[in-house]
Amino acid sequence: MFEAIVYVLRTGIQWNALPREMGASSTVYDRFRHWEAQGVFARLWEAGLHLYDELQGIGWDWQSLDSSTSKAPFAQAAVGPAPTDRGKQGTKRSILCDRRGLPLALVIDGANRHDMKLVAATLEYHAIARPEPTIEHPQHLCLDAGYDYDVIYSLLYEEGYEPHVRLNRHNHAWYWQALSQQGETQESANALETTKVPRRWVVERLFSWLNRWRRIIIRWEKLDRTYDAFLRLACALICFHHCERLSVFG
Repeated sequence: MFEAIVYVLRTGIQWNALPREMGASSTVYDRFRHWEAQGVFARLWEAGLHLYDELQGIGWDWQSLDSSTSKAPFAQAAVGPAPTDRGKQGTKRSILCDRRGLPLALVIDGANRHDMKLVAATLEYHAIARPEPTIEHPQHLCLDAGYDYDVIYSLLYEEGYEPHVRLNRHNHAWYWQALSQQGETQESANALETTKVPRRWVVERLFSWLNRWRRIIIRWEKLDRTYDAFLRLACALICFHHCERLSVFG
C-alpha cells in the first residue's frame, strides 16, 4: 500500500489509473485517507528529521523561509486567485528549511495570500521541536524582499531569530537613492558582510526537490488536508533520501 502511494506521488498518476499489480486503486486510496487522518505522514516526516539529526545534525543556525504557488484547478479549500497567474486558482506553499535545505515546517493557503501573512503560521508549526536559540548558538533566518516589513522583523525578533531580509526597493526608495549617489549597488547594500556567503538559495533548491514529486506540482486534490498529506510525505522522503546518502557516502 505504501509503495503504491509513493508511486502516485512520484508519477502524478490518477488514483483510478494505478497499475492493478500495485493494488486496487480504491483500496490504496482508502488506506491513504486513513493514514492521512491518523497523521502517519506527519510522523514519517518527524522520524526522517530525527534520523537526519542523529546522522548529521539539523542546521538550526542558518534557516531560510520562502513560498511558492502551484495551480489548483479543482481545489475547494486553501485556495485563491493567483495574482501572478491571471487570477487562476492556486495554492501557496510556505516552507522553512535548515542550512542544508531539509524541510522543517510547511503550511498551505490560498495563492492570493501575501507571503508575509504566512510567516507566523509557518514558524508556529515545526515537524520537529525547535531548540531555543542562545547567545552561543544563535539562529539566523534568511528571507527575500517580499518579507521586508517592520511587522516581520518584530515577529522574528520575538521568535528569537536574527533576520536577514533582502531590502525591498519600493519600501526604501530614499535609501536606494542615497546609495546610488554614493556609487553603491543593491547587491552590495544587501550583503550581510564583505565576504557574504549565499544562504537563501537552499530553500529554492528545496522547492525544486518537491517538484520532482509530480503529484504536487499541480494540486489536483479538492481537499486541503489531502494535498497537505502528499506534501508531508514528500518532505519525509526527502529527509530519508538525504539520510541514505549520508549512510552510503558518510
